[in-house]
Amino acid sequence: MPAAQFAVFGHPISHSLSPQIHHAFGQQFGIELEYRAIDAAPEAFAEAVRRFFLDGGRGANVTLPHKAAAFALANQRSESAIRVGSANVLTLQGDGTLAAHNTDGDGMVRDITERHSTDLRGHTALLLGAGGAARGVAWHLLDAGVATLTIVNRSPASADALADAIGDPARAHTRYWQDLADIGSFDLIINATSAGVLGTSLQLPFSLVGARALCYDLSYGAAAGSFLAWAKTAGARYAFDGLGMLVETAADAFELWHGKRPDTDPVYHTLRQQFG
Repeated sequence: MPAAQFAVFGHPISHSLSPQIHHAFGQQFGIELEYRAIDAAPEAFAEAVRRFFLDGGRGANVTLPHKAAAFALANQRSESAIRVGSANVLTLQGDGTLAAHNTDGDGMVRDITERHSTDLRGHTALLLGAGGAARGVAWHLLDAGVATLTIVNRSPASADALADAIGDPARAHTRYWQDLADIGSFDLIINATSAGVLGTSLQLPFSLVGARALCYDLSYGAAAGSFLAWAKTAGARYAFDGLGMLVETAADAFELWHGKRPDTDPVYHTLRQQFG
């Protein structure tokens, strides 16, 4: 019997750790699976996904820049995917239709609260960015109990749109990027911008970092380096990249597809040794 087929779609995607992660998860349960990375340009994404599932694919992870397109392709959508408006997991249903999920926010919160043992309740949070990555985690920060969520983006309209979508003005509001030096300090700072991936610096004021602050970059490895260096220089108590979030979101997808929850810690520690 041929191994079950899974994939991750992105553009670019050659750097993806998802094949390594899912094969490691499969080994925990003795599950034979084939998991590959598929590079699809935006204009070719929909056709590439259809071909993958027609050729026997059972599930796919989706990363930049295709998460909104994946959501649009699906016939069924989870509550989290609907709330966020994008999907990072597509699953083939028994009737041949596709179901979309978004596990980004759950994965990030689990990494922060369980792996890094930080209770987010009562925290003042600053979310840098208002694009797809920010949308993927914003609601989950509020669900986790942060007291306030301040959203700052270089395009104020995008930040306002995210705050309006959340619809909780007492807790979630926006400020202007140029006001960052004057808006005080925060207990939790989440970098959801693409600056690190693009190799640019955010030029953030040190005054943002509170005495007990946790700073977290949704990227990992070299892409998170500049933000984490800024956080440590500013005196943050904790500074983490998003490698653990990546592993946790992969575990959510694996459980959706196989009905078994993998142990993420050994996989995380193996990857941590690769990235330092």
